[in-house]
Amino acid sequence: MHLPAVELETAPNPQHAVIWLHGLGADGHDFEPIVPELVDRSWPALRFVFPHAPVRPVTINGGMPMRAWYDITGMEIAQRQDEAGMRASIAQLDELIVRERGRGIAAKDILLAGFSQGGAIALAGGLRYNETLGGIIALSTYLPLAEKTAGELSAANRAIPIFQAHGSGDPIVPLPLGAMSRDRLVQLGYHIEWHSYPMAHQVCAEEIADLRSFIGAKLS
Repeated sequence: MHLPAVELETAPNPQHAVIWLHGLGADGHDFEPIVPELVDRSWPALRFVFPHAPVRPVTINGGMPMRAWYDITGMEIAQRQDEAGMRASIAQLDELIVRERGRGIAAKDILLAGFSQGGAIALAGGLRYNETLGGIIALSTYLPLAEKTAGELSAANRAIPIFQAHGSGDPIVPLPLGAMSRDRLVQLGYHIEWHSYPMAHQVCAEEIADLRSFIGAKLS
């Protein structure tokens, strides 16, 4: 059973899809408002899929149940990672991709996007997926399971385009962690379109404009 999701189609019969994963404690509605700001009228029909993460207790928030792609145990988010939770969410992302494939959208026409926790799963899942995808959009995030990535990469996505963006003043996912993740991916042979903006843990207008260019290039 795939995750429940908010879906928006920019026109009938889309042949392209963007699966967009929200951050910790948010839900699938979080990035819904970005669609009219992001989409260019010249683009072909797109389906945006904004899934809701499962509700689970989150250790760093006192065990309070909230929507989360995996548990976070402390401020050093790249340490003591919830590998089981991460792998379960990667499997759920795989199911969402398979569902789009079943609706007639080719793997190469599917983009994975995510913010913060959601971006971590989009990165980890996209690099491991067994069919060539259109691209990965990783916003204000980092590469999870970094030390295991090299041994688990999918040959199908060795050349996948990756858009990675980060706020220079991010207090949640520090910029150096995002940059270290970028450098790790470059060492593994990936091409990263890297952007940094003077912002905190958020999205800004300049970032949306850069993202419009990135997505537009994939749709042309």
